Amino acid sequence: MSDPSPPQAKKEAIKQISSIWLVPVIAVGIGIWMLFQFITSQGPEIVLKIDTAEGIEVGKTEIKALNVKVGVVTDVILNEDYSAIEVTAQMDKDAARMLKVDTLFWVVKPRIGKSGVSGLDTLLSGAYIQLQPGKSDEEQRTFDVLDIPPVAPPDAKGLRLVLTHNEAGKLGIGDPVLYEGFTVGRVENVSFDTESKKAHYQLFIFEPYNSLIRKKTRFWLTSGVDLQMSAEGFSLKIGSIESLITGGVSFRVPRGREAGELITKQKSKFRLYNNLKQVRERFYEDYLEYVMLFNESVRGLQVGAPVEYRGIRIGTVNKVPLDMLHSDKNFSNKEIPVLVRIELDRVKSHVHYDNLDMLKSSLKEEFEYGLRASLKTANLLTGALLIDVSLFADEKRYIRQRYGDYDVFPTKAGGFAQIQKEIASMLKKLNELPVEDTLLTLNKTLETSQQTLRAAEKVATELNSLLAQKDTKAIPGEIRGSLQQIQDTLDSYGTDGTTYQNLDQALIQFEQVMTELQPVLRQINEKPNSLIFSGEKVADPTPVGGRQ
Repeated sequence: MSDPSPPQAKKEAIKQISSIWLVPVIAVGIGIWMLFQFITSQGPEIVLKIDTAEGIEVGKTEIKALNVKVGVVTDVILNEDYSAIEVTAQMDKDAARMLKVDTLFWVVKPRIGKSGVSGLDTLLSGAYIQLQPGKSDEEQRTFDVLDIPPVAPPDAKGLRLVLTHNEAGKLGIGDPVLYEGFTVGRVENVSFDTESKKAHYQLFIFEPYNSLIRKKTRFWLTSGVDLQMSAEGFSLKIGSIESLITGGVSFRVPRGREAGELITKQKSKFRLYNNLKQVRERFYEDYLEYVMLFNESVRGLQVGAPVEYRGIRIGTVNKVPLDMLHSDKNFSNKEIPVLVRIELDRVKSHVHYDNLDMLKSSLKEEFEYGLRASLKTANLLTGALLIDVSLFADEKRYIRQRYGDYDVFPTKAGGFAQIQKEIASMLKKLNELPVEDTLLTLNKTLETSQQTLRAAEKVATELNSLLAQKDTKAIPGEIRGSLQQIQDTLDSYGTDGTTYQNLDQALIQFEQVMTELQPVLRQINEKPNSLIFSGEKVADPTPVGGRQ
């Protein structure tokens, strides 16, 4: 038996392109579409200049506007001179319309600032860069990142003002702007003009408080605690809690002054004063300047000290001391010049003058009548001085003088200087006294007294020695015995004593004898010879009325 023939394979023509290739083709197409979509969705690339890259991470740190992601950081490098960090960021397509000249960027991170605590949500998510869209028509791709968030956006409703001051560092960004203690704005920018050499502080006053800004509005620095020592004593003022920590600036139209028209122009300029007292004094714009020459010390006299007429303020000390015009080498003959202002408005509140010429003419006449200025102690605790003006009728006639470009206001030594002068005169008289001769005499007297004391001491010593002897100690006993005998003797002469009774009896007998001797004595007195010759016989007495 023969085997059958093996089966034959069928031959067919193979297709040139297999359907399996559709998968990569579709994948490529999708990739191209995705690439196209990515390219077309990409926004512009921007460069941000920042002082430090703290908290910034490539591919992680986002750029947000109103909490919506609009870009991401793609690169962080140092600039060419190593003065700053350049951060490159890829923005979304929709963010291109936000990138204008006035667009602002700042880093949002946890911070404790003057306006409170902010950025606490970044403790977990990390820091991000905040974008504030600009409104300008001009586009920009390079920006400087702010150190702190802006006070207000460029299109915020309110009023921006610029304050000027001779010194920088008076205010900081974010410091409050206060009206009667209420915060109505913030300091949003600080700069220094090298040409004018003045600091500029830009404020933003929120609406509707911008209506408080008038032409006569004045701004002054507000510290948390304001303690001043002046001729008027101590002055202590405490501001708000925020100003107590950070300070700030206050404003208002001074009381008693016209407000003027409303200020609506952006970035109008105002002067920044150091305190409210300086604001009040600067309103006295009409004044006469005089130089007062003092022979006494001006220690304690400060700029701003009052010039008073019998307790009524009429002016202000402007400069202490004024520049010395003389070139004398001998300081002992120099007078200290002080520049003062006699302010018209202060004087007008008590005596009416229409203008400065009338005031000047009146003062000239008063100088002739003895109007003089003198230094006076205003505060014993601080040692501050003021200038007191008063009339002295006994003053010599005034001769008008000039000191440089100023008229001289005549002066007189003050009360304290007079006391010093009197004390000096008294000390001079004391020095002229013969103190040396008096002291010599006193020394001699003291020496004599010392000798006397030494002699007395010697006598006392000898007396103590004498009293210490045995015989001396026995003397008091003998004296007591003698005194007792004397006392006994005296007692014997008392009414109860024998001697007294005998003497009394003898006196009685003597009295009887004298009574019996009286007729004899009378007879002898009448007839001295009666003792030799017998006397006449005495006739018998005849009774009256009897018969013979």
